[in-house]
Amino acid sequence: MTRKIEGQKGLSGQGIFVERENLVGLIEAVVRNILEDEVSRHIGAGVYERTSGRCDYRNGYKPRSMKTSMGELHFEVPQVREGNFRPSLFERYQRTEKALISAMQEMYVQGVSTNKVGEIMEVMGGFTVSAAQVSRASSELDEEIKKFRQRRLNEREYPYLIIDARYEKVRRSGRIINIAVMIVVGINDEGKREILGYYIGNSESESCWSEAFKDLKDRGIKGVELITSDAHKGIQSAIRRHFQGVSWQRCRVHLMRELIKKVSWRDARELIKDLQSIFASEEKSQCLKTAQEVAAKWAGKCSSMSKSLLAGIEDTLTVLSLPSSHRRRLHSTNLLERMMRDIKKRTRVISIFPNEASCERLIGAMLIEKNEKWMSEDKRYLNMELKEKLV
Repeated sequence: MTRKIEGQKGLSGQGIFVERENLVGLIEAVVRNILEDEVSRHIGAGVYERTSGRCDYRNGYKPRSMKTSMGELHFEVPQVREGNFRPSLFERYQRTEKALISAMQEMYVQGVSTNKVGEIMEVMGGFTVSAAQVSRASSELDEEIKKFRQRRLNEREYPYLIIDARYEKVRRSGRIINIAVMIVVGINDEGKREILGYYIGNSESESCWSEAFKDLKDRGIKGVELITSDAHKGIQSAIRRHFQGVSWQRCRVHLMRELIKKVSWRDARELIKDLQSIFASEEKSQCLKTAQEVAAKWAGKCSSMSKSLLAGIEDTLTVLSLPSSHRRRLHSTNLLERMMRDIKKRTRVISIFPNEASCERLIGAMLIEKNEKWMSEDKRYLNMELKEKLV
């Protein structure tokens, strides 16, 4: 069986065909190198290396397998004498696996056919599950998610917050309802992205967002200067209530989408160009002037769009008081929307969660993995040395 690796060219310019077995072997070799490097860092010494900082010793290897979309992979995991070496590679993989297993458990309880559950497992994770795995994975994962959601936030400042929500379908008391999954991302004083919390609510009402913001404050969040979000009334009211004096940036992308819906599809392309011209300048006065001109141009054809543009444009220009490199990152909620798309790829396979707990479990596991990836990156998302206090 062969697998074509697209985009790779040899000397002849033709696509390369790689045997699946060879590709699996390559993956196994790469993982072995990763495991050896990680155990060396763990004990403070390489193979046969003598160092004063050594804190443990190697103690052979233990066989381990992992089921993936490429097939079953086999590894020899290094062991240490103290027995407390746990490779992060397997921990990250197992966390998502545990979330999927736990979601499947809820499906069994709700009477979903085993064939259907098997199909979902194959699409989402490519592994089978036993009753013992389900019970053990659920309790371990729930505890890890609980620690993540309750962790303290007072060790550093978070000048920037980006917030957004998406909706998932769940069963409640025999009915299928939509619940809001509200996510808060912060940019800390080191310039790194961090998922500060996620919350489940009936909607994006002021009370639901207030509960989310109260949780952040109870956990010690400080130093907030700017919040980027859409213009949902519930969000705005909660921000005014819990983050008094904090600047608000209305997402430009959301505003443009709302305005485009107000005109005919035949006029959409022209309107998009006009709206983009508003943000071409880095001077607030020029942006407002251009907005007035665009509104006047479209007033005769679509007065409601012109009025909405004039009413909402100034709130989309708050970031102009920031360094230019910060403006591009904070003028919209695009950072969160990309994450939401990744979540959707996983949740749409399940379609309807049997209850809220299974929804929280799967999304929580994904967010923990994303947060670990962000925090481990060497490159900062923003250079905070350029930042000055908002006025």
